[in-house]
Amino acid sequence: MKKVMKWLTDGLGFEKQSKYVDDYFFRANMRASIYMSVVVIVIEIWMIIRLTNTIFANNLQGNFMHYFEKYYINYIVLLASGILMLSYSQAYIRGKTNNHILGQCIKWVFTFVCIYFGIKVSINDYSKGEQILTFLTMELFSMCLLTWKPITAFILSGGSYLYFFLRMNEMVAVNTGEVGTTLATQINFLTMWISTMMVCVANYNNTRLQAQKDENLEQINAYLSKISVEDELTGIHNMVYFRSEGEKVLHYVVTDKDNLLFLFFDIENFKSYNEKYGFQAGNELLIKTAHMIDEAFTGSLVSRFSDDHFVVLTSVDGAQNKIGQLSGEIKKLQKEVHLELKCGAYKPTEDKADISQACDRARFACNSIKKHYDRTLRFYDKSLEDKFQLKQYIVNNIDTAIENGYIKVFYQPVVNTADGSICGLEALARWQDPNYGLLPPGAFIDILEEYRQIYKLDMCMVEAVCKDYRESVDSGKPFVPVSLNFSRLDFELCDIVSYLCETVEKYNVPKEFIDVEITESALTDQQDFLPNAIKNLRSFGYKVWLDDFGSGYSSLNVLKDYFFDVLKIDMKFLTGFDKNEKTRPILENIVDLTKQLNMMSLTEGVETKSQFDFLANIGCNRAQGYLFSKPLPLEELRKKINSGELKISKEYLK
Repeated sequence: MKKVMKWLTDGLGFEKQSKYVDDYFFRANMRASIYMSVVVIVIEIWMIIRLTNTIFANNLQGNFMHYFEKYYINYIVLLASGILMLSYSQAYIRGKTNNHILGQCIKWVFTFVCIYFGIKVSINDYSKGEQILTFLTMELFSMCLLTWKPITAFILSGGSYLYFFLRMNEMVAVNTGEVGTTLATQINFLTMWISTMMVCVANYNNTRLQAQKDENLEQINAYLSKISVEDELTGIHNMVYFRSEGEKVLHYVVTDKDNLLFLFFDIENFKSYNEKYGFQAGNELLIKTAHMIDEAFTGSLVSRFSDDHFVVLTSVDGAQNKIGQLSGEIKKLQKEVHLELKCGAYKPTEDKADISQACDRARFACNSIKKHYDRTLRFYDKSLEDKFQLKQYIVNNIDTAIENGYIKVFYQPVVNTADGSICGLEALARWQDPNYGLLPPGAFIDILEEYRQIYKLDMCMVEAVCKDYRESVDSGKPFVPVSLNFSRLDFELCDIVSYLCETVEKYNVPKEFIDVEITESALTDQQDFLPNAIKNLRSFGYKVWLDDFGSGYSSLNVLKDYFFDVLKIDMKFLTGFDKNEKTRPILENIVDLTKQLNMMSLTEGVETKSQFDFLANIGCNRAQGYLFSKPLPLEELRKKINSGELKISKEYLK
């Protein structure tokens, strides 16, 4: 019932229209008025000329006042209203006026004059026995070419038809010689009025629907235009706008390039804040921070880069003071989670500065002071330039390094605490680069993870370890199980489990010789695919280790939610082993926990004999560290074994 009522109220014009729809109707009427007024002007000029010619041809000048009062005055009034309507409608269409009230008044005057003219002329024609075509034409002309709300059209047309009918009904009909209209005339007249109303309603609704359709398109286009340059969450500009406008700023002739500064902001500990207080609170913090930065750098380019990161293109003058003030304001927003606003700054020096590269360098400077609570701002300088160049080199050359064999496998022994023999190896990547020499994992692992290229390295390591196993076995040399480190991104960016299975099968490696290490931090990201991946690895016969246990804040939750074969205790637990009295009972309890959970325990970072003896005494199964050996190429490790410095567990000797 409600839908029917709404359909009726909308269709009959009772609903309140939006400003856009009202303006659409007004524009449509002004366009129609141009055609109408031109036709009226042409016809009325022709009628005036025709009447004047008739008067002079028949020498009727003596009756001029009679013709003026009866005909000329009507023609002139209609002509004047047509000229007035044409003048305004053209001015409106050309954008010279936007006075809707004046336009509506002129439209009403023009309509009334047309209807009055039609009634006046047709009444005269009817009295002579002629057709009432002028009235009908003017009704259709003014009521159907112009668009009226149905209720307005009903009043206008109904009133004019009724008035005209009553006038005819008082007159003597020529065809009957009696006062009043015939039944046929009444029926025809009513039919004509109904037809006029139907055209009015149809015209109104067609125009209304088209207006609403155009309005929706306008709103969609406006929304698309808005989101194309505006960040949806914070309301400040996005990176599309920043890059576009930044390029313009950099290439303005009047721009003082020596005074330009790119800033990259990062909210330290935002992830912890999000996890503790929820996404809604996190979003509110982002919105507040965005507007604080935008207000602090009024007149500068400010955009949200991504997540909790923001970029600014501003002038050097006063920038440091603003950054300091912002840092203080952000600290006021913190609750139990410590918040810091870190900022990296880059001052472009090249003639052809690149927006993306400038943002990357400012970001690199910002990342260099993360976890440094005594620093808020870091400028990009020569030392960072060298690191940045290395970073770019690593990202650009990882494929070449893998293809050319620059990625090397170094093995670090894992020993059995019962007899000190090697019972396993951890495979660690090294990059032997022709330009930079031997790169340690710290120089490229984090970079490859940041740029989501780490899976390439890990797949290379799988291939290399399996190849080493096959070559060792084929040459009659002993080999022990090897653990491989898998990144969380390996499971996200590629099917690392399938690749491992295919490679193991390719080199005919027993699955008990390949273990997989997954860091505890990877499991705190709550990725849905990790539990299934771990389950699949164990179901295929691979042992799965929990690496760096104790380095994060959810260790016990990880043990509760996942199944592991080996618990690898983080080396930080052995820091200050001889001085910190809490270290020993903590380690002892962790080892006892692994026994209760049917897991093997392994402690890394063992550097002294006393540490090793303690681990053996508390029942820790395995140990790893520089006490036994640093990571070495396989051949160098074999030399140590051959010299008797290291020994392999008997179970792996043929």
